[in-house]
Amino acid sequence: MGRGERGERGDHGDRVSAVAIDPDIRRAHTLPAWIYSDAAIHALQRERVFARSWQWAADADHVKVPGAVQPVSLLEGALDEPLLLARDRDDRLHCYSNVCTHRGTIVCEQAGVEQFLRCRYHGRRFALDGRFLSMPEFEGVSGFPSAADDLKPFPFGQLGKLLFASLAPSCPFEDLVSDVRRRCAFLPFDRAVHDPTRSREYLVQANWALYCDNYLEGFHIPYVHAGLAQAIDYGAYTSEVFRWSTLQLGVTQTGVEAFALPAGHPDAGTHVGAYYWWLYPNTMLNLYPWGISLNVVHPLDVDRTKVSFLSFVWDGSKLHRGAGAGLDRVEREDEVIVESVQRGTRARAYERGRYSPARETGVHRFHQLLVEAMQRA
Repeated sequence: MGRGERGERGDHGDRVSAVAIDPDIRRAHTLPAWIYSDAAIHALQRERVFARSWQWAADADHVKVPGAVQPVSLLEGALDEPLLLARDRDDRLHCYSNVCTHRGTIVCEQAGVEQFLRCRYHGRRFALDGRFLSMPEFEGVSGFPSAADDLKPFPFGQLGKLLFASLAPSCPFEDLVSDVRRRCAFLPFDRAVHDPTRSREYLVQANWALYCDNYLEGFHIPYVHAGLAQAIDYGAYTSEVFRWSTLQLGVTQTGVEAFALPAGHPDAGTHVGAYYWWLYPNTMLNLYPWGISLNVVHPLDVDRTKVSFLSFVWDGSKLHRGAGAGLDRVEREDEVIVESVQRGTRARAYERGRYSPARETGVHRFHQLLVEAMQRA
């Protein structure tokens, strides 16, 4: 009997509960191969991983002034949760459901500046903080209005101009980004401007977690990325693991574009050309001397992933130099290798592998968090 057949006949709850990632990377085995190709596991992850995580929502410049509203489909293609970001007349930012509490219509269809919100279906009105205001033809309804008639609020957080939201977060937003703030506080996040001409979307025929696996280690750089390997000092390339994030320190070769680090910085004296941050579970925050390449991984299906590359620039003069140059080529090289791994993990001959303690600590941490989330009731 092949592994795929066993997966079809077994109970998914029991299978997931039996998965273990040893905390000692020297003894640990990687995720079982069936996790990357089982449709029921993909559905489970949608609720237990993505619905309980922080996801990039919008550029804060879209809700910069009082009255500004910005509809958002959170993690498009996976969660597709309709949210609305709005700045009220007192200059306070809010995030709440974009679904009318009467009959479920989408309340706000396009960005703009508004005095209030009105549902186009039956005329229910809401304030810009989400509070119910009025509804025609509802005289005599018992217990109306109540708190249930307000638009449901959702937690949100901000890192520079990057706005994140969550439906039911497993951790506070500050726990997710606190290590980024401490290490990279010297960077001008608030000056970064979204450049749509440099932003791209890629469709990868592979499971989303395989894409994250690949991102979380520099092990493959000398073998897959010939161009990047000329900029990166592989011998000095390191990974650091935190509770909800990991950092890969992209130390570059002498003469390659690098950050001007302030005195007293933990990396002072190191030729750092890139800070590669992974934020659980599917966000990559790549920081270069020119700005930010924000990568959002959308799990469209068990073996189909969309990756959005969003560029936020603070120094355009450095765009084509260093580790942050040629990102399109690096991405296409990653696609080819990840799609190959997807085909390989379906083979009956492959069950699971081992980790390199020197190069795959980030992958190990990701697998621990993923199993922890899937096993959480």
